[in-house]
Amino acid sequence: MTALDTTSTTRPNSRRAPFRADHVGSLLRPEPVQTLRERGVFDHELTLVEDMAVRDLVALQREAGLHVFTDGEVRRAFWHYDFMGMLTGLDMKASQKSLPFKTEHKTPPIEPHLTGPLDFPADHPMLQHFTFLNDQLTLADGIAKISIPGPSACHFRMEAENIEHAPYRDPEQLFHDIAATYRKAVQAFYDAGCRYLQLDDIFFAYLGDPKQREQRRTMGQDPDELVGKYAWMLEEAIKDRPEDMVIGMHMCRGNFRSSHVAEGGYDHAADAIFNQTSVDVYFMEYDTERAGGLEPLRLLPKGDKRVMAGFITTKTPELESIDWLRGKFDEAAEYVDLDQLGIAPQCGFASTEHGNAVTMEDQKRKLELVVKTAQAIWNEV
Repeated sequence: MTALDTTSTTRPNSRRAPFRADHVGSLLRPEPVQTLRERGVFDHELTLVEDMAVRDLVALQREAGLHVFTDGEVRRAFWHYDFMGMLTGLDMKASQKSLPFKTEHKTPPIEPHLTGPLDFPADHPMLQHFTFLNDQLTLADGIAKISIPGPSACHFRMEAENIEHAPYRDPEQLFHDIAATYRKAVQAFYDAGCRYLQLDDIFFAYLGDPKQREQRRTMGQDPDELVGKYAWMLEEAIKDRPEDMVIGMHMCRGNFRSSHVAEGGYDHAADAIFNQTSVDVYFMEYDTERAGGLEPLRLLPKGDKRVMAGFITTKTPELESIDWLRGKFDEAAEYVDLDQLGIAPQCGFASTEHGNAVTMEDQKRKLELVVKTAQAIWNEV
């Protein structure tokens, strides 16, 4: 499958969410993939097993009734580090630190380093990841989507001592080059046939956490200025995209083995993400009180922008009821038109290769619930 024709479900050349039911992207890694990775096999044998896993995950999404398909991020260890390490001028190196998730499990100790001028290479492997996925679909299936980390990841995850490329010790130069790199990436994915690109820009949500905000201040950074800079980078990256390319954006507070890092609402970021960027679709974590209230949704401008409300959790196996979900959408409709809402899980099922504390069957039931909820509330998927 090459260029995606969505004219049966969306207006031609219209940037809007293609469907009511969607998902963030990552899926539990099938056992054969996990086995080879645990054995340290990263050659052609793993690629063949990953190819089979992608086909199986496409079938899972099709059977659940979805019309948006991802490769489950099955070829990645981390939702963001793999993509970042494949950029020119950014290398992942061993570290003594793990990310501060609220769990006894430790993330693999690696950190990004800026080692030279940033660029998006023409042979970035995730371009092929997308085309392989796209080739598995028919026009009747729907849309292939790939999720990549948003521009803010290249700044938020960067410790000052890891900036080895001297010009990037000037934050403005770094922001400029991150934006330029992502602008190139957006065009490259479009040229590869991608018409639905998702940027996981989770650090807008992190910057709503009082502890994360204070940590930034101790680093000499103003958290509110960062929100503005991150919105600027995001918009610079996507503003010149072709008319038929939809941009999604996901925000959460961390997702590793069903644990999290941050807590706090969207109040500090809502105006920036809704009104300072031309993002079309917002995937917003809302499965627990950690995400704050629904009031920030009032800042979503009227029009085609849509929030995919993440009321369904991927962190635990318990299945939400459609009646409960209806009630949550009734609450959301007090702040934003119901027509500008859709449904998706609050995050991926496996933001890292380790996966969340749910089973394959739990995952299937959650995806099916997304579809059933969309049908119940909007009479469409």
